[in-house]
Amino acid sequence: MIATLCSLDELKKAKKALDHLEHTYPVLFEKIVHVMNLTRALQMKYQYMGCLLMDEDSSNCLPNLSQGSVLRLYIKEVKTLKMDADIYVLKQLFTTFKEIGYAKISLLALGNTPESLVGSSSVK
Repeated sequence: MIATLCSLDELKKAKKALDHLEHTYPVLFEKIVHVMNLTRALQMKYQYMGCLLMDEDSSNCLPNLSQGSVLRLYIKEVKTLKMDADIYVLKQLFTTFKEIGYAKISLLALGNTPESLVGSSSVK
């Protein structure tokens, strides 16, 4: 379990960066929201999504899926996102706000307010 403590100020900065991404790179933003929604719908960990996107070791957050085809579909969607010409912008945002955690970045992108995410969290 990953517990992340972050300040309201950090969360507000991340939200502002996500809003900027949405307005500056709307297609990229739509693609990341698609992957985030898919992550949630498949009950996977946002940490797993972030590790796949950032080419990090995902062995400690692998999903426990009985259907290999579902995991292959998910990985295909993440790879589609990673092929976007502007993926470097998203990776930079994830790197800048890595201390906040992939889960909170995702929840902010999906419409949660910074205030609702203050403090520790056990969302993965």
